[in-house]
Amino acid sequence: MFDKKTVSIEWGGQTLTLETGQVARQADGAVMATLGETVVLCAVTAAKSVKEGQDFFPLTVHYQEKFSAAGRIPGGFFKRERGATEKETLTSRLIDRPIRPLFPEGFYNEINVICQVLSYDGENEPDILAMVAASAALTISGVPFMGPIGAARVGYVDGEYVLNPTNEQVAEGDLDLVVAATGNAVMMVESEAKELSEEVMLGAVQFAHKACKQAAGAIIDLAEQAAKDPWEMAEQADLSAAKDKLKKLIGKDIAAAYKVTDKSKRSGLLNDARAKAKEAFADATPQDQMAAMKLVKKLEAEIVRGAILKDGTRIDGRSTTQIRPIEAMVHFLPRAHGSALFTRGETQAICTTTLGTKDAEQMIDGLDGLSYSNFMLHYNFPPYSVGEVGRFGAPGRREVGHGKLAWRALHPVLPSKDEFPYTIRVLSDITESNGSSSMATVCGGSLSMMDAGVPLKRPVSGIAMGLILEGKDFAILSDILGDEDHLGDMDFKVAGTSEGITTMQMDIKVAGITDEIMRVALEQAKEGRAHILGEMSKALGETRTELSAHAPRIETMQIDKSKIRDVIGTGGKVIREIVATTGAKVDIDDEGIIKVSSSDVSQIEAAMNWIKGIVEEAEVGKIYNGKVVNLVDFGAFVNFMGGKDGLVHVSEIKNERVEKVSDVLSEGQEVKVKVLEIDQRGKVRLSMRVVDQETGEELEDTRPAREPRERGERGDREGGRGGDRRREGGRGGDRDRGPRRDRGDRNDRPRGERSEAKDEGGETIGLPAFLTGGNDD
Repeated sequence: MFDKKTVSIEWGGQTLTLETGQVARQADGAVMATLGETVVLCAVTAAKSVKEGQDFFPLTVHYQEKFSAAGRIPGGFFKRERGATEKETLTSRLIDRPIRPLFPEGFYNEINVICQVLSYDGENEPDILAMVAASAALTISGVPFMGPIGAARVGYVDGEYVLNPTNEQVAEGDLDLVVAATGNAVMMVESEAKELSEEVMLGAVQFAHKACKQAAGAIIDLAEQAAKDPWEMAEQADLSAAKDKLKKLIGKDIAAAYKVTDKSKRSGLLNDARAKAKEAFADATPQDQMAAMKLVKKLEAEIVRGAILKDGTRIDGRSTTQIRPIEAMVHFLPRAHGSALFTRGETQAICTTTLGTKDAEQMIDGLDGLSYSNFMLHYNFPPYSVGEVGRFGAPGRREVGHGKLAWRALHPVLPSKDEFPYTIRVLSDITESNGSSSMATVCGGSLSMMDAGVPLKRPVSGIAMGLILEGKDFAILSDILGDEDHLGDMDFKVAGTSEGITTMQMDIKVAGITDEIMRVALEQAKEGRAHILGEMSKALGETRTELSAHAPRIETMQIDKSKIRDVIGTGGKVIREIVATTGAKVDIDDEGIIKVSSSDVSQIEAAMNWIKGIVEEAEVGKIYNGKVVNLVDFGAFVNFMGGKDGLVHVSEIKNERVEKVSDVLSEGQEVKVKVLEIDQRGKVRLSMRVVDQETGEELEDTRPAREPRERGERGDREGGRGGDRRREGGRGGDRDRGPRRDRGDRNDRPRGERSEAKDEGGETIGLPAFLTGGNDD
């Protein structure tokens, strides 16, 4: 029934399988890719005709993770997959970027590329598999795709490159790099690195390229079995005459416009030239008018690119290695925990850093289950930043991608949670843009975190590099302008510290670049990054040692795991009481690590003292601050150490006789007490009389060695258990206790000597002997 075609290769120690003909047979091309037990289906459909008046290529890539692939049900109220998550958006861009340049110029048919994760084994990441499946589906679909491409992820563990590493290997290693490439050249690079050298990064790209060739070879084998007939492309009209006409008409105007350094003035002159061209073709058909305007863009590119290759002259007059003027400011906003204004030429970003507690962490629900991130970077690109009117609202794919690039650049230099137990949010608002705003975000974000007191390992700077390639001639441009990005052949962003690279991203608009070009670009970028770091240090050379007065303070303490339930209490009663009473936030994890946070240090101290009182054991002989919580006839119960109660017997309140406890003490009164004894059941006996209630210093016990007791003292005895001196024959004594009396002897003693207490009605109250001061010997 099925005409199934399959190709398998050994790839990175596992079997990569590509198959078609069984699933999604009505799509123009559909491929199921399997690696381990991870399976991704990619289906490609293409419109057979072009919409009238369309002058762009409408390629749309959708990547979706099915929760059933990992045996999970989506969390939240809606139990189905809904809008794209950040990871799905980023992976969609990861697939789109290397395949888009491989469609021929003038091909404007709408294409949908839909990749769905059907099975996930927890080890083999589906994003790489989706890239391979998308390339394979396009290759067999018959659409004019100049592929195939392969894709690979590379890790760097213990000085060795690892192909398609597991999540654990990525976490343990120093690199997470994704490369897409044809058999001849690299098309796309995306990475996060822990300050690696240019040599190591270039080696990783070369290592990945070899793996990409293997995957591309498997796709070619599949296409030989299952590819559909290629589409017939319409012949392109000869536009040489129209091009010559435009060159004579506006060539000099365009050349003059690109010698103006101010972006607004240059844009105005270019718009005048375009209007002149449009007027010259006013009587032509709509198709010819559209073609003429595309020729204007080509003419602009030729003029700019020719000037750069011929004599190294750039649009704004800089040399190929020169970086625009930089101005950086910190503490730009008074209430933000950390802020910076970073300006490079006509690109500007306001970056702020906000510090929060653990409950501010971002919860992420994905195929691997729930996870939490304590570092967020959000990038916003309002239309006014380029002087335009446009949509303003939720971030689009571009904003998500640029923000993640800056996140990757800064993430490797962050302190660990143990070193800095804060949730960090960096917000970048682009206020001007003519060049790389994502790299401005890296620089401004680094400064804003340093301003907030985040102990970064080192400051991070970033730079965007460009490429002009004509045959074998090429020029690498440092710190490219927006127009150089549009008219050039490469967008190559590199960020890092003085010690090495933390992220590298490359997108190519031509059919790939050579190792030589990449090596030159990396070395030139290194020089540029060093220059930018020097300019940043003029604003702030190192992290501030003090946090902002408006930032929360977090103190951490470790308790024994067995005490966790005591701090939380039944149903969370205790921890809620601590929070409500002190005003501080309290977080506790399963390992017994407690984080107490507040912008008020006194609140933190109160909460921590309360918790210490719950988990710490009282020490005999130590003096504590306490509060009277209950008065009884025979003494007062005092709460101390936050969560412990003990009894101050009436004989231990003062050195002189106390007739009535309420004459001396009242509930809520602050007192200082010394721990005299803790019995086997944990009951605590306290004394006030041996502590100076003003200073808290211990006093010498001046009570006489022994005083005769009066009848009715309920067994009180000076020098009993509550005294500091050792009582002859007491529990700690060494004397021979002698023969034990019969049980009936106890009843023969005078009533006043029995270790009993009576209530007002004369009924016996069963109290431990030490609470009454009596002795059962």
